[in-house]
Formats: sequence, C-alpha cells, structure tokens
Amino acid sequence: MANPLQFRPPAVDPRTELNRRLDAAPTQHAEALLVAWDILQSAHDGGMLDAVHGLVSAKDAVAGKVAEYAVLPAGVDAIRNLIVMAKIVGSLDPETIDKLSKALITSTEEHACEKKTPSMWQLVRRATDEDSRRGLSFFTLLIQNIGKAVK
Repeated sequence: MANPLQFRPPAVDPRTELNRRLDAAPTQHAEALLVAWDILQSAHDGGMLDAVHGLVSAKDAVAGKVAEYAVLPAGVDAIRNLIVMAKIVGSLDPETIDKLSKALITSTEEHACEKKTPSMWQLVRRATDEDSRRGLSFFTLLIQNIGKAVK
C-alpha cells in the first residue's frame, strides 16, 4: 500500500500581496494618480472640498433639516415630483432627444442669419412644408394631451 505524501501549503500572509501591489501602484498607475491629484487640487481651489467637509461635519443638522422638510406637504410633493420627473426622463429615447437638440441648434442658427422678418407668404410656405407639418402634428398632439390632462 502506498504511503500518503505529506503536503502542507506555505502560510500566506494577505498583507504581503497588498503591500507588493501598493508599492508597485505609483509606477503602474502614475498617469491616473496625477489626474486624481489634479482633480483633488481643482476641487480644493474651487472650495468644493470645504463644502463637502462642511456637509460631512454638519451631517446631523443637514439630515435633521431634510427630515423636517420631508414631512411637510410641500416636501412630500417635491419628492413625488422628482420621482415622476425621473420616470419621464428615463422613458425618453436618447436618440430622439439628440435629434431635437440638433434641430434646436440648427433653427437657432438659421433664425440668427435672417436679416429681416419673413413675410406672411414665406411663413405660409414654411408651414406647408412636409417637415413643418410633421412638427406641427407633434405639437398639436402634445397640446391636445396636455388639455386632456388638465381637465
């Protein structure tokens, strides 16, 4: 019969590996550390660290004021409105918002280039364009649904 081999794994100190990684960190992550120090310095220069320090120091007072406000009817309404607004923003398609923002920028630039006020005939021609009718359709539906909502 075979004799079992004696195997005892060497004792491993987890702090040794952490110390090795910590010693290597400045050379491995030099650029990231420099950026982090720049961010920290900018936050200090702008007074952001002082504001955060003040909030942390006064956490009991801040939490007390928030709790006082949260039980008031206006506070409850504000919290409910924030939740509803978050749901609305979350349901919006980012591509559509991007297209709308680009259209707004384009329209603003075109309006700034207009030397004089367009005539009524030019406005009618603009309004009868297919893209204008599509936009008017959207806004009339929006107005109609707002009217239904405020009944």
